[in-house]
Amino acid sequence: MAQNIWTIQAALDWTRGYLERKGDAHGRLSAEWLLGAATGLSRIELYTNYEQPLSLDERATLREYVSRRAGGEPLQYITNEAAFRYLTLTVRPGVLIPRPETEVLVSEALRLLDEQTSQDISPSILDVGTGSGCIACSIAWERPQVSVMALDCSSEALSLAQENIERLGLQERVQALASDLLNSLEPDLKGSFDLIVSNPPYIPTEVLGTLDEEVSAFEPRLALDGGEDGLDIFRKLLPQAWDFLKGGGSLAVELHETSLDDAADFARSQGFQILDLVNDLAGKPRILLARKPV
Repeated sequence: MAQNIWTIQAALDWTRGYLERKGDAHGRLSAEWLLGAATGLSRIELYTNYEQPLSLDERATLREYVSRRAGGEPLQYITNEAAFRYLTLTVRPGVLIPRPETEVLVSEALRLLDEQTSQDISPSILDVGTGSGCIACSIAWERPQVSVMALDCSSEALSLAQENIERLGLQERVQALASDLLNSLEPDLKGSFDLIVSNPPYIPTEVLGTLDEEVSAFEPRLALDGGEDGLDIFRKLLPQAWDFLKGGGSLAVELHETSLDDAADFARSQGFQILDLVNDLAGKPRILLARKPV
């Protein structure tokens, strides 16, 4: 940018044009997001303060953000924020960015919960592979009567999940614990959960190479790679989920669109009743819903 005074309008126009020339297919959206983060203004406030000049600090911050975005870094990692359902969550590099597909997972998990429990009891939920805590926090935020145990084997993820739990004031009902799947849970918790929900690593290994560079170059492979057919982690999870669910308890898992039928077959072999296979917002098979018989 030149060293003359830059108004919000000038900064928006310059940022959009620069990012579009660098291949950003959503240059205007990126410009709004980055400038809002640099100035502390909402999208509406940007457009109602077109003539407001940027301070030197804001211009320096914007330059840094634009440089990172031009290099392909996801907007969420640059601004350290991601919208998820009714929440704004803190996100950081090293932990998976929450996705719209996972919002569908939460919707389906809540539907199962509402069908099998009443408002006057306190259901126990287990979120396996919590990452940023988006699932655990959303369920607790939207259903004040529930308690949630959020598990992850990544110390980075657990630290971030705990930060989101505390920032949202959910620490009385959401507990974040270190665990590789359910291996660290106390045996006396077996048969005690009403619902287990999980967004495990599920991308088939050969598909990883076809992902957008914005995902493959910046997001943690540990949270993506599900093995040859995308079901490596799922196959480990199912027997453990059976042990820790109550009779009549439910399971909701997000999986790759090519894996749902095989996943359903495996779940049946473990004794689960298949309730539904649910499509995501793009119409692709995404969510497996199952129940442990009473």
